[in-house]
Amino acid sequence: MAGNSNRRGAIRKSGTKKGQVVGSGGQRRRGLEARGATPRAEDRTYHPAHRRAKVASRKAEGAQQRRRHAQKQAEGPELVVGRNPVVECLRAGVPATALYVAVGAENDERLTEAVRFAADHGISILEVPRHDLDRMTSNGMHQGIGLQVPPYEYADPTDMLESALGSARPALLVALDNITDPRNLGAVIRSTAAFGGHGVLIPERRSASITAVAWRTSAGAAARLPVARATNLNRTLLEWARSGVQLVGLDAGGDVSLDDYDGTGPTVVVVGSEGKGLSRLVRENCDSILSIPIASDVESLNASVAAGVVLSEFARQRRAATG
Repeated sequence: MAGNSNRRGAIRKSGTKKGQVVGSGGQRRRGLEARGATPRAEDRTYHPAHRRAKVASRKAEGAQQRRRHAQKQAEGPELVVGRNPVVECLRAGVPATALYVAVGAENDERLTEAVRFAADHGISILEVPRHDLDRMTSNGMHQGIGLQVPPYEYADPTDMLESALGSARPALLVALDNITDPRNLGAVIRSTAAFGGHGVLIPERRSASITAVAWRTSAGAAARLPVARATNLNRTLLEWARSGVQLVGLDAGGDVSLDDYDGTGPTVVVVGSEGKGLSRLVRENCDSILSIPIASDVESLNASVAAGVVLSEFARQRRAATG
């Protein structure tokens, strides 16, 4: 074409009808080709969404580091502070390893009792400067005294079940689902021990653990009763069910009343939180959902109270069956 004679570009190959003429060299065709999907806004470094995503990522990473730090601290020794809490832990038989007393701490009956108890039971008594105790507790609310409690040694779920099944009494275990208050955990441990139970199972995540608060609430029962942690509570319960135990979930809207349930056989009582109740999968895998008859103007019972009521009834049934 005459109009193309002065344009830059590739030259058409010889052998064509029009001969060798100057053309665009395919540049227009390549310009019209697809360039792929548009990158997400978060992937474009110049886009505000990219900056927001980076900030969110840094916050998430910081939160994860704080959780890891908290978990690491939870797995290490714990320091119970305050004169009343320390005395209560010592009375409850918490296996303490050291009693810290600040230099110059004002003496009173509680401090005297704590020091005397520690001396009588072979617990190390360490006198430290007050600023050292401040640093160990991250606050000044220690009242001049602190009790070091070692990390709790959890039992293996399989070993705990085998021990219960091998007992002279029918297995009676308690599993806790969504229980995050250590006081509830301690109370359940205490009730389980009081009514002849063989152990308590808790999940590793989203659950209270054996801390000094749980020790104190259990009144020392945590030293006598095994507590196991499951990586996956639902999977562990299913494995237990295959071993021949009955999974009995507690819920106000249960299909079986406590008055009509026979709890004399090998049983696992599964307790959910007062607010959330049992998680969906755990509830679906229970053999029965048990309800406790209560007055109509009371909505529900505290988790530890409900567990205690059921365990008490099962213990009564078992005494009647053997008596």
